[in-house]
Amino acid sequence: MQLWSVLRCTLLSALFLSCAQGALAASVTTPSIGSKRTGGKSTPTSTAHQASATSASAPRRSAAETLSVSVARHHDHGSVQTITSEMLSRSVPGTNPQKVLATQPGIMFQSDDPQGMDTWSNQFYMHGFLQNQIGMTLDGIPLGDQEFHSANGLNTTAAISSENVGRMDVSMSAGAEHVASTSNLGGAVEYFSSDPTHKRHLTTSQTFGSNATYHTFIRADSGDLNKTGTRFYMSYMRNDMEKWKGGGNQFAQQVNAKLVQPIGHESSISALFDWSDKDLYNYQDMSFDMLQNGGYNIDNFIGTPNAYAKAYRSALSLNGLPGGKLPASYSKMSDPWDASYYDGATVERDYLGGINFDFALTHRLRWKTVAYGQGQYGRGSWANPYVASPDGAPLIEQITVTHNQRYGITSALHYNIAHNEISAGVWYENYHTSIGRNAYSEPVLGQGSPFNVLGSLPSPFESLWGQSINSNSFTAFVQDTYHPISNLSVHFGFKSLLETVRGGETDNLESYTGVGALASGSVTTAKAFLPHISADWHFLKHHELFFDVAENVKAYPISGFKEGASPFAVSQTAYNQIQQSGGLKPETDWNYAVGYRYSDKLILASLFVYHTDFHNRLQQITSGTIVNPISTVANVGTVNMNGVDAGLTLRPIRNLSIYNSISYNHATYADNVISEGTVYHTHGQQIVNYPRFMYKGSISYMYKGVDMHVDTQYMGQRNFSYTGDMRVPGYWIETLGLRYRMENFGRFNRRLDFVKNLTFSFDIYNLANQKYIATTGENGNPMTGDYQSFLVGAPRQFFGSVKAEF
Repeated sequence: MQLWSVLRCTLLSALFLSCAQGALAASVTTPSIGSKRTGGKSTPTSTAHQASATSASAPRRSAAETLSVSVARHHDHGSVQTITSEMLSRSVPGTNPQKVLATQPGIMFQSDDPQGMDTWSNQFYMHGFLQNQIGMTLDGIPLGDQEFHSANGLNTTAAISSENVGRMDVSMSAGAEHVASTSNLGGAVEYFSSDPTHKRHLTTSQTFGSNATYHTFIRADSGDLNKTGTRFYMSYMRNDMEKWKGGGNQFAQQVNAKLVQPIGHESSISALFDWSDKDLYNYQDMSFDMLQNGGYNIDNFIGTPNAYAKAYRSALSLNGLPGGKLPASYSKMSDPWDASYYDGATVERDYLGGINFDFALTHRLRWKTVAYGQGQYGRGSWANPYVASPDGAPLIEQITVTHNQRYGITSALHYNIAHNEISAGVWYENYHTSIGRNAYSEPVLGQGSPFNVLGSLPSPFESLWGQSINSNSFTAFVQDTYHPISNLSVHFGFKSLLETVRGGETDNLESYTGVGALASGSVTTAKAFLPHISADWHFLKHHELFFDVAENVKAYPISGFKEGASPFAVSQTAYNQIQQSGGLKPETDWNYAVGYRYSDKLILASLFVYHTDFHNRLQQITSGTIVNPISTVANVGTVNMNGVDAGLTLRPIRNLSIYNSISYNHATYADNVISEGTVYHTHGQQIVNYPRFMYKGSISYMYKGVDMHVDTQYMGQRNFSYTGDMRVPGYWIETLGLRYRMENFGRFNRRLDFVKNLTFSFDIYNLANQKYIATTGENGNPMTGDYQSFLVGAPRQFFGSVKAEF
């Protein structure tokens, strides 16, 4: 391990920060896995300009799009950062773009697979805000909540292939009121798809990796089809890999298409289409008990020898029946029957389409409208050893099936006059979801094949529960960015939000759910005036100073029974009590941020300080088994959050870049929580699942066609329970990347002139083969103690890729 220590010291030596920060870093400890602790010079660009400048016909391009050795390749302005396609291309093909975002200070991404493709395990945090508290759009199309059980959203990996992402604009503070979202409490991430090229173009890439990973991507661009510039592209992506532990595989395929029709010189119409198919066997959720007594590699039985027989015997043992026998390695666990099921899987089919109209009505006035629709079929399954099949088998397959449809339209006018950039717009969306859980028979051992959860579904023998939910959302915004002088922008705007959601029970098997009725009723979120004020000042030659202040609200989260912190995730009795007591209210906050940035050829430095007053934080609190847990939704009160990000990029010599950043976040609950008569002392405790301290560093060097980088990251410890008596230990993780790009093949042979670029790449993920806990709280967090609700990260993984352009 001396090599890794030297590497980390090399990266850390480039971090020129204050002594106080150094003391902070020194105070962070790294407990072992399973331990238990107690206690406690740039033209200013405004927000309004972003909204008007995202024309489908002419996406913004900057010098940051060209090859550079800096790991911080972005064109930043104020509190907005831009992540370019070049940054994305430095990762393993098919990597979730949110994982690339997580190289930035204050952002955390966790997943149990190295590419971040497993939607069940994906967890994205930005300055203490979870993914369902952050606004996300694609070409102006709202992507809604990013939770796994979301009823009104679409995961970004299902919306677009990572190779087709042109850039991402990230507002890590309070603003972006123009973003169509009902959830942007803590900022927004705007995805923009790349445009079809003006010349005919073909791109192909193939990746091979550990665990029989195969990632294939093909994209064909038509080039200009006529004098008006009509052009399109179509792409196909296929990602197939075996799980790194247990058995089974994780498969995804995706089709993207985009058409652009310019109208005159400044207007255009564009259309985007996406189809996504995912069939994933999931990794087993773990607890500290399982990790300590069962080991890091414990998983479900599917895909291993005699898988169904093992699961069958486990279920027999649970029920005390003859023939039941658990593996000896399970004997020390307090709950061995939930440590390994026969299987657990995710199936998802998604369709997304949108049309962008971007018209220059006059040389000062633009009108931009986006109309879109989305359909989704999804299911999540578990082999339940607690319920017997009608044929006598001691287990069943329980599958939660969802059907979601969303339709909406956004429209905005942008007017520039007398140093003002004025925008006003509206957004309307309707969504409907039907969600239910059914029970399916498994066969008696030796009398048939076990249930294929990735195949077609037969008729269930029982409907366990079901719900139908419908929503209408409306938002409006007005904003103005004023430039009194060329290097100063002052922004003011506000947003209004109204959302009404109605839900009702369609099925309920009381012996399974344990409640007489599921929640039925309606909830409304209404806020007429949510202000946003900011300023951005570029002074001297290399300096920038900015601030940002805003009030935000998140509409009530919507999910099915026991599947999130939603008013509809509880029983009718609990729902009535909530309505009568006013215990659940929409989450609101005030965000304050101030930042400084210095940039020249040798140094890029940034400092970002923020404060948030968060009210009515809603959390899912769980206990019991994960098959049918005891789950409640609670208002855990106020969260006070103070944080700072500091980043430094040094370019001491040509082609060499050294990047370092630290993030400190002090986000604590201001109140204790009372649940079922018990007082839980959460006051002063760090929020669950998000670390107080993070460090990120990278060394990058490029010479001619060779690009090399080594990255390291330290993730501080995280509270797992609300009272802080159970914590996830911190960890270090490193990655290595090497790329070689060959250009202009015509210089070797004129017949090879059709080959434009050929790129070879090699990547190692988790270079030191670190064992660590990745995603936490995917099944909710306990008030105190242990619970089966985290996933471990992948070990060392190797990837090799070849990409050719014609």
